Amino acid sequence: MHNDRQPLYMKIQEHFKDLILKGDLQANDKIPSEKELMEQFDVSRITVANALTDLAKEGWIYRIPGRGSFVSDEIDKIMSRHSIRQEAGPFLQAPAAALYTEGSDLHPDLTAASHSIPRVRKKMIGLIMPVLVDYFALRLIHGINRVIENSEYRLQIVQTYNSIEREKEAIIDLIEKDAAGLMIFPCDAETYNEEILALKLRGYPFVLIDRYFPGVETNIVRSDGLIGGKLAVDYLWSLGHRDIAICSDSPLPTITVEDRINGYMEALKQNKAMINPALILTDFTVDYKVDPGHPLYRFIKSRMATAFITLNGRLGLHIFAICKQIGLRVPEDVSILTFDDPSPELDEFGAFSHISQSEGAMGEEAAKILLNMLDRQTNENLRYKRIILQPELVKRNSTGPAMKN
Repeated sequence: MHNDRQPLYMKIQEHFKDLILKGDLQANDKIPSEKELMEQFDVSRITVANALTDLAKEGWIYRIPGRGSFVSDEIDKIMSRHSIRQEAGPFLQAPAAALYTEGSDLHPDLTAASHSIPRVRKKMIGLIMPVLVDYFALRLIHGINRVIENSEYRLQIVQTYNSIEREKEAIIDLIEKDAAGLMIFPCDAETYNEEILALKLRGYPFVLIDRYFPGVETNIVRSDGLIGGKLAVDYLWSLGHRDIAICSDSPLPTITVEDRINGYMEALKQNKAMINPALILTDFTVDYKVDPGHPLYRFIKSRMATAFITLNGRLGLHIFAICKQIGLRVPEDVSILTFDDPSPELDEFGAFSHISQSEGAMGEEAAKILLNMLDRQTNENLRYKRIILQPELVKRNSTGPAMKN
């Protein structure tokens, strides 16, 4: 009997597990598409994505990009393990994620479990992120977890909400909680966070992700934003677009934004185009409400640009929503190309053309560097690792030829 109060994504998981266990779904049978599941269960895309991601991680299904999700061809082994867990009782049935909370090693409901069951205390490593609002963050975390899941470490995540003060507090708090090391996605405002610089001076194990500090040598894993900006412009230029806007959702200065805009301007120069400052939209904050009075809404309605490059995937979805309300068609009237894929990669056909930063690989590389530092247990002859991933252009449905006047 299922708990009506359990999270929706878990209900979807249980639905498919039941179908498989009853034999209604067999090895290599196709799972309905993400869109069909959203309609069937009346849930959001991210709920479906979470459910299918966990099913794949547990081995119940596998995914083929562009084709969909399928029941695992080794489902008999999975079902056998499931039966063992059922017989072992509710302690072993609890999902692994439920065993850890922010302030303790075991979920409160399990702390009174039989003393005959040993408690395994894993060392903690911290991940400090500005926000967790899109699939970039989820893919990054999945990449980290792929590396650390069989290690002696567990992951604790803290959001800073793009505040340097909260970032400083998070670093201090995690160290006070005996974090063995940190992975930090910096807020990266106008000034360096001195707590990060202090980590370097102390020889504390940490890795920067996505953003870096010019002139400061540290362990860093990031994508090449300059190349990404060039790829975006060159592709749209090849489609005949000449009025190409580049758009950020915040005036908060970051080195990542600077790199991408520099790539944008460099590509325009190489195409012998004039740089129009009015097409560089970085001087306002987007609250993600479709507001006709917002500067971005007014700009899109003015038709000054035939194509938009957005510096994150969520902003691309927002511009699409504005275009839809105004009555502009994508890509017939306006092309949208995003940095990072705003879709979960689980539906059969992704919609948005984007610059992929391989965020899963970014997470994996950052975790490998940190674990290697921790395994050595020494900072002697420390050589910093600097991994720069090459972005890739992925062509989908949100971009098309510029309309001829």
